[in-house]
Parts: sequence; C-alpha cells; structure tokens
Amino acid sequence: MSAYVPHGAFRLRRALTLLFAPLLTAAALLAGPAADRAAACPAGACGSVVTAPLAPPAPATEPCPSPDPVVCRIRVLPWDEKAEAQQTRMRYHGLLEDMRRTEARMRADGASDEEVARKLVDMRNQAKEITRAGMTPAEVRVLEERNQAKYGNPLGPTADQLYAKYGSWPEVIAASTRTSAAVDEALSLHYHPCPV
Repeated sequence: MSAYVPHGAFRLRRALTLLFAPLLTAAALLAGPAADRAAACPAGACGSVVTAPLAPPAPATEPCPSPDPVVCRIRVLPWDEKAEAQQTRMRYHGLLEDMRRTEARMRADGASDEEVARKLVDMRNQAKEITRAGMTPAEVRVLEERNQAKYGNPLGPTADQLYAKYGSWPEVIAASTRTSAAVDEALSLHYHPCPV
C-alpha cells in the first residue's frame, strides 16, 4: 500500500526530474568531442531501451516469485504508477549511457581504471538521486531500505565497497554500469547497452 502523496507534490517531483535529468545528460554529452560520442555509441546500434506492453498489476495477496523487494513492489503497482516507473527507468538507462560515454572520454584522456571507476560510481549515485526525484516516497523507501540493508548506504555501494567486493577497478567499472534485468523485466523493458 503506497503512502498518500499530495498531487501537487508529485507534480513537483516529476517537474524536478524532467528539469535535472536533461542537465546531467547534457553535461555528459558536452564533456567530450562528438567523435568520441559517435564511436562510443553509433546511432541506432546501442543504448536503446525496447518497451513491451506493461503487465497488469498483480493482486497484492499473490506471493511474489522474486527475492528482490523492488520487483515485488513493481508487480502490484497500479497501471498509471507502473507506466510512470517505466518512464523513470528509461531515463535512468539514458543516464547510464552518459556514464558509458564519460568512460570512453576518460579512457581517451588517459585516466586510470581507478579514476574512471570512482567517477562512474559517483555518476551512478547522481543518476539514482535524479530518477528517484520522480518517485513516490513509498517507492523511494523500498529502494533505500534495500540498499541500506545490502550496502549500508541508501544510494548503494561506494567505489571502495565495490573494490572490496570485486578486487579490481575494471570490475568496479563493469558493476557501476550494470543494471537489474529483473527490474527491467518487471517494467517490460529490454535494455541494449553500448559497448565501451
């Protein structure tokens, strides 16, 4: 059951999301030469998110087959909230593609794996904050509780936590641009990332 959110507050969060997401996207696009961006993601070849019709809301009494509380929350969302969550997730994937372009630019500039990893983890946390601005407090709470329990941080793991887990900066880079296929599937999305 979701908490009541005044309609005006929801519209304000949506407006903030629409305002700030393009700013982060534009900053990443302006950060490197057009040739780097084209090489990182040729038009139409990658970076796309394919949508399918949304599944109808599952009855709240039906057990969730997923161990992920985010997927379980998505399953029972009403149509309008699920459609909004799908749009938010698509914006999030756009921000992840900005991260891939940043990685390509940093590598071309000679940055170390550690420098790239730290930058991408920071960008991912910024992307989470931006996309969560358009969510209801109940949706944000589920995400933050999950991350707090797993990582001790409501936004998710830090670069150092990921390094401790994976043991190398290239693995941290890979982890920072991964996304949950289960969440995408729950929102009827299929993501085609760009190779770096």
